Amino acid sequence: QVQLVESGGGLVQAGGSLRLSCAVSGRIFSVNVMAWHRQAPGKQRELVAHINSGGSANYADSVKGRFTISRDNAKNTVYLQMNSLKPEDTAVYYCHYIGLGNYWGQGTQVTVSS
Repeated sequence: QVQLVESGGGLVQAGGSLRLSCAVSGRIFSVNVMAWHRQAPGKQRELVAHINSGGSANYADSVKGRFTISRDNAKNTVYLQMNSLKPEDTAVYYCHYIGLGNYWGQGTQVTVSS
């Protein structure tokens, strides 16, 4: 089993920044992909960014240039630095781990006020 614990969500004004963290524990496979998804009220969950164990990252077009995903393999932690936040970034953000299995965090709320 793998457990994911997210932190770092909150309320911020438009133009502000937040950093999300996701600590992974349990049966971690060295070759894996970690990702952040988000789900806004009334909308489907969408992929925000993902990063593989080699450090290669990809982003949704809506966050390119504003968000940065990174990981610390020694700490089994993935981060999402979110800058220039917009009200449309408001959502519950979920951490996702894909290794030998497929696991999700409980979600953390990000609210951006205009």
